[in-house]
Amino acid sequence: MGFLHISLVLCSASLLPSSASESLLLPNKPLTPGSTLTSNDGTFALGFFSPSNSTRNHYYVGIWYNNIPKDNVVWVANRATPITDPSSAILTLTDRSNLVLSNTDGQLLWMANVSAAGNLSSSENITGEATLDNTGNFIIRTSEGVVLWQSFDYPTDTLLPSMNLRLTHSRHALQSLISWRSSQDPSPGSFSFGADPDQFLQLFVWNGSRPYRRSPALSDYLLIVGPYMESVNTTIYVTIIRRIDDEIYLSFGVPSGTSTVKIKMDYSGKIKIIVWNSNMLEWNVLKAEPNHECNTYGYCGAFGYCDNTGPIATCKCLDGFEPEDRINGKFSEGCRRKETLRCSRGNRFSTLTAMKIPDKFMYVKNKSFDECSAECTSNCSCTAYAYTNMGTTAINGDDTRCLLWMGDLVDTERRIGEGENLYIRVNRLSDKRRGIILKIILPVVSSLLILICMWLVWICNCQAKQRNKKIWKKMISEALSTSDELADGKFPFINFREIVLATDNFSSSNMLGHGGFGNVYKGTLECGKEIAVKRLSKGSGQGVLEFRNEAILIAKLQHRNLVKLLGFCIHGDEKLLIYEYLPNKSLDAFLFNSTRKTLLHWSTRFNIITGIARRLLYLHQDSRLKIIHRDLKANNILLDDEMSPKISDFGMARIFDGNQQQGNTNRVVGTYGYMSPEYALEGVFSVKSDVYSFGVLVLEIVSGSKINSMHMTHDFPNLIAYLMEGREHKRFC
Repeated sequence: MGFLHISLVLCSASLLPSSASESLLLPNKPLTPGSTLTSNDGTFALGFFSPSNSTRNHYYVGIWYNNIPKDNVVWVANRATPITDPSSAILTLTDRSNLVLSNTDGQLLWMANVSAAGNLSSSENITGEATLDNTGNFIIRTSEGVVLWQSFDYPTDTLLPSMNLRLTHSRHALQSLISWRSSQDPSPGSFSFGADPDQFLQLFVWNGSRPYRRSPALSDYLLIVGPYMESVNTTIYVTIIRRIDDEIYLSFGVPSGTSTVKIKMDYSGKIKIIVWNSNMLEWNVLKAEPNHECNTYGYCGAFGYCDNTGPIATCKCLDGFEPEDRINGKFSEGCRRKETLRCSRGNRFSTLTAMKIPDKFMYVKNKSFDECSAECTSNCSCTAYAYTNMGTTAINGDDTRCLLWMGDLVDTERRIGEGENLYIRVNRLSDKRRGIILKIILPVVSSLLILICMWLVWICNCQAKQRNKKIWKKMISEALSTSDELADGKFPFINFREIVLATDNFSSSNMLGHGGFGNVYKGTLECGKEIAVKRLSKGSGQGVLEFRNEAILIAKLQHRNLVKLLGFCIHGDEKLLIYEYLPNKSLDAFLFNSTRKTLLHWSTRFNIITGIARRLLYLHQDSRLKIIHRDLKANNILLDDEMSPKISDFGMARIFDGNQQQGNTNRVVGTYGYMSPEYALEGVFSVKSDVYSFGVLVLEIVSGSKINSMHMTHDFPNLIAYLMEGREHKRFC
């Protein structure tokens, strides 16, 4: 059956003292405690019992193996309504051929409800009899032999040979085996066994409403189980049949004369096939599932599977996938693709053999293998497919089984000697695999040539890097040659290793913010001096120009009102500028922080505004060079320990020669919102460009809001548009 761990339940029926044994139950002969009905061959008995070793005084009407001393109960009538006073209980076949369990006070404990079975109308009054069959089926028949009701239609926790379990619900409700609550309590437990309610191609053990164990999808309508043990040579034939009421049923049988066998939904959550060993006087487990935690439903997560081929079942990822996360050996998050799936005609399908195929498939009927494959290939949502020739059309008129999956693959296993092929959509051969193939195909001579070329390229790159490094150092040194700071030895090259140690290898915890072309980190030199390190972003296309520009400008200016440059470093691809460290960081850290902005009193804000104006005046008129900053904004204004402002980040700045009044560029740089209109639209920049940016900065300092902040400007896109309309000014802070 491919679905069904070894945990025997020892629960024998403790019977009430027997006073008589009959074969029939008639309307005028009720069954009372102490009396039993016995099948003609003596195999089964029906009567009142109490589970052995039970601490509760509860009694039930049930059917059990008459000659087996343990775990012998196969059917219970009043599971949910136990008898508490056995002396008052009575099982009666009424004049209308209904089976009723009540007490002497007339309280109804259980009823067979023959009319609900569809065999008797509510007005009919037909006399019949109840017989315990040799198969263990308790049957109510009319005098003409018409079956009115039978216990096989109402299974409890056990399926007996020739007993049918309904897998579909065209006209009737699905049937299921429901476990006992415990080994001594026959009341309905939490585990049940039955068919997938959406289709009959797979069976489930449910824990409440959650799937606990799933069978492989049926690939045929006849399954053979056993023999599994040398001491018990039993073969079980599990079949799927269609009855005349257009319903499909599962049934099993054994060759005549073989051992006593039953399928049981155990209270532990295992579905078992067990056989009675008359020599050992024990029930032997032929098959039980799940037999490992890994075999429970969905244990390995999406795109993971339980590998049963080793000594211990373990979770693994399907081919082409890797774990999302792994905790104590359990794939808690399942698996993900190693490379993103790109749906195209070039997709191929990886074949996994001996698999229990996943759950949540779509069944497409009347398809050949090629048609099934094409159905999945043509649909980008289709992640996998499986195909089987069923070998019969007796059930649904189709001898093919094409299954498609449109999402995650869940609850998959690999088995030894059983299972089927699962075809999973993957990309075309990856570059890595193509490289391996090429290495195999290409002659040895070609491989050697490639290695020689690679070596030559490496040599050239190393030499180029050394030349570039020398050129950079020469360029920076020449640019700084006019600086008095360099002449005094105050602007040195700083060793890269010293910077790495100072910044704790550029730790994110030391990051102060972003400069014009890279990140800024706080560092502490071995002497204890604190520094700020601006590191050029390797991926920045504009970084080299800005690095050179800022190094030259700051070195030439070196004014007390501007942030002080202490040195620089060039190491391979690394290019760094080392500045003095200002403890209060940048203006935006105060201005736009709801907690810290309260520290900016009006006098402090006024001093910051006038300080920025003086620094800007120095750049435009008082320095040896006329400097246009082009990126004046709050986060480029640094504050020292006395909250005095210093202008920083000269990566975008430009020098005007002689009487030059304006410049023009096709490469507009800076921050939108702070740019003057003529610069943003036409690329024209001058002293006025910085004055415009200064005006925007003043607005932000006074209002405490960013230029593009919306919460104070109503329907206007920014502060400037709001002011241009001449609206009444509101309180800003």
